[in-house]
Amino acid sequence: MGCNSNRTNDETNSANQMNALNLTSEWDKTFPKSDKVNHSKITFHNRYGITLAADLYTPVNASGKLPAIAVSGPFGAVKEQSSGLYAQQLAERGFLTIAFDPSYTGESGGEPRYVASPDINTEDFSAAVDCLMNREDVDSEKIGILGICGWGGIAIQAAINDPRIKATVASTMYDMTRVNANGYFDSENTAEQRNFKRAAMVAQRTEDYKSGFYKSGGGVVSPLPDDAPRFVKDYYAYYKTPRGYHKRSLNSNNGWNVTSNLPFLNFKFFDYADELESAVMIVHGDKAHSFYFGKDTYALLKGDNKEFVVVAGANHTDLYDGLSVIPFDKIESFFNENLK
Repeated sequence: MGCNSNRTNDETNSANQMNALNLTSEWDKTFPKSDKVNHSKITFHNRYGITLAADLYTPVNASGKLPAIAVSGPFGAVKEQSSGLYAQQLAERGFLTIAFDPSYTGESGGEPRYVASPDINTEDFSAAVDCLMNREDVDSEKIGILGICGWGGIAIQAAINDPRIKATVASTMYDMTRVNANGYFDSENTAEQRNFKRAAMVAQRTEDYKSGFYKSGGGVVSPLPDDAPRFVKDYYAYYKTPRGYHKRSLNSNNGWNVTSNLPFLNFKFFDYADELESAVMIVHGDKAHSFYFGKDTYALLKGDNKEFVVVAGANHTDLYDGLSVIPFDKIESFFNENLK
């Protein structure tokens, strides 16, 4: 239990014996290690009893209590991809950061594997805050979170419910409840279409129970059809090529369980977005197919501590790993201002 540091294989296996986590000790990220940060593995648990695995990044020669940021996403990715890159970049800028794998994915615990839940995944962010609040090297009054893609929407949802979170950044965000219920660009927003989806997924539930095996939905499509939409080609260019492929990434491989989408149909993020008092920055590329999620979510937020940063010319996945595109200077300034 707790926020455990794991610096070697032996220590990792000992610390996680009861949870049976198998954390690699090798640097297996999709980005190079920075010589400006220290890196180690930690674990923490959520209130459902699931143990989560995270990479901890701290500035070299850091001392005292630091402002801290928990990072996760994109939806279907792992901490060795985009979230780790963000966490390492922010650690270079003076923050203690953790990039974690959500429940049921990556190196984190939870059975069955590759399940998503709007409730449990929102809880994962608050569990990361639990961990940071109890670290001696963290200033518990200066904790923020950052979510990428689907985890951008989840981060805002977590912040609505958790006032310990003083600042939230949502980068190239999705609203996973909206896209599952309404389809892309709200093109499937009828009761008939939702009921068709429900019927297909509960039929799959029956088959899964009968077979004892959860059918996966498949990750990013491969081989890539010539007539694939531009944003699907962008996903392929990240998840299916050496640029972003990772062996534990759901999107790079077989994807989520088919029935994982079911709870998102009956769950709606942001009903109380107008009650969110803490600071929020939404970052989105104006060429992203997902831009409308960021724009519409920002319109729900109230107060003068909310900001919408539009990155001209950037598509959705440019903000996964584009170091020349992601506005890290603005993100750093936002956290510094709101974690004072």
